[in-house]
Amino acid sequence: MALRTFPPRVLLLSVVLLAAPAAEVVELQANTALVFIVTSSLVLLFLFFFNSNWSAWLLVCLFCLGSLQGMEFVVSSLVVRLCQRCREAKVKLPALGNVKVVTLVVLPLAFIFAVTWAAHQDSPVAWVGQNLMGICMMILVLQVVHMPNIKVASALLVSAFFYDIFWVFISPLIFKKSVMITVARGSDDGPSLPMVLKMPKEFDSWNGYDMIGFGDILFPGLLVAFSFRYDRTHGKDLTDGYFLCLMIGYAFGLSCTYVGLYLMNSGQPALLYLVPSTLGVIVLLGARRGELGQLWNAKV
Repeated sequence: MALRTFPPRVLLLSVVLLAAPAAEVVELQANTALVFIVTSSLVLLFLFFFNSNWSAWLLVCLFCLGSLQGMEFVVSSLVVRLCQRCREAKVKLPALGNVKVVTLVVLPLAFIFAVTWAAHQDSPVAWVGQNLMGICMMILVLQVVHMPNIKVASALLVSAFFYDIFWVFISPLIFKKSVMITVARGSDDGPSLPMVLKMPKEFDSWNGYDMIGFGDILFPGLLVAFSFRYDRTHGKDLTDGYFLCLMIGYAFGLSCTYVGLYLMNSGQPALLYLVPSTLGVIVLLGARRGELGQLWNAKV
């Protein structure tokens, strides 16, 4: 077992993604942290006590829906960049109105890809499809969901930080075993939970995987994306901005996670390392530059 995420964290972002109109930005608020903690904990407990085949398939279906939008967005964006005329090409359909031709072509192909992956999850190469779908979904989430300032980032990331610690390390004292790790492993007779990027381990006789959860990418990623928008808005480059420092901080935090994984020989809540190495970096750097107030109350 390697880095694992708790599915309901990403499930909440997936619901936001599915509910948001196309190309519309969803701006997170500070009270999102409270909603996140309460809702995620309730969903986690539900999956813990009712860890069954159908609940795992429900998460697979939600993952496919979110990744379907992600694949359509990513592939359509690439096509439009390569062919400017494709941007304007539309057809009028009953009940749907004007629809882009590129969407009509890409969406069915993405649907076939998602269904094929869902039907062949036991394939030795299914992890490739899962990674492609997951990456596309995360790109769309980072495009649509914005943290406007580090006040919101602090509320959300600090909440997620303590949330991970509680459900991984403290929950065994109450429930006799780690609730998050139990849910992440899934049921024995159902599909594995897909909210991870994974790669087969080399020289592993058990055919295991190295994994990192989507939440461990998305939550720090929202802060990194904020730093990029902030730097661009304020005319900063890589040398005097925050984006590069946070990218380095994320890489350092991820390295610390793998060290912890090796030393403790058990799944690690990656946010335990990633929150200090990203949120901590931007707070300390902003304070040193005298820009902490601007970062705290920014609107980008």
